[in-house]
Amino acid sequence: MFRRIAAFLLLIWLFGFLWFAVSLPRPAGMERTDAVIVLTGGPGRIPHALNVVRRGLAPRLLVSGVDPEVLPREFMREYEVPALLMRCCVTLGYRAFDTRSNAVEAANWLKARKARTVRLVTTDWHMRRAAYELGRELPSGTVMLRDAVRSHPSLEVLFLEYHKLLARYVIDTWQKWRGA
Repeated sequence: MFRRIAAFLLLIWLFGFLWFAVSLPRPAGMERTDAVIVLTGGPGRIPHALNVVRRGLAPRLLVSGVDPEVLPREFMREYEVPALLMRCCVTLGYRAFDTRSNAVEAANWLKARKARTVRLVTTDWHMRRAAYELGRELPSGTVMLRDAVRSHPSLEVLFLEYHKLLARYVIDTWQKWRGA
């Protein structure tokens, strides 16, 4: 009986990983939102989010997880952001250091601006966990649009991210079960 249960759990894990790896989230379309949040850490994320603002698909941007040593002028130079765009529309968030704290920082920023719709920009392999974390923090009724930046992740990156997501689900389920 134990072997059957173990084999069943192994199959669930395997098919879950295959689904996770094969069906990565995709870029969003041309929908407008009240704001865009980009999580630092992967190539192409920040340029993509800046393009969203430049195309008028969102009027303001939070770059969450910026290293405290990065000055706004350095950011402007690195990503070729005009001073006017930086002043009106871009906020550098220095409080986050991981995906969980990105979600808290982003949700607080959105609440302060009374945003009801948000576009989340992160890498495709990171999107599910980032959206899950942000979704837990957003006020009820806030609509999140997932806008994944395409990448070519290694098997190692996919394996690690899949297990981080699973661990988050297990922790949340355990906490709900204990609190009930």
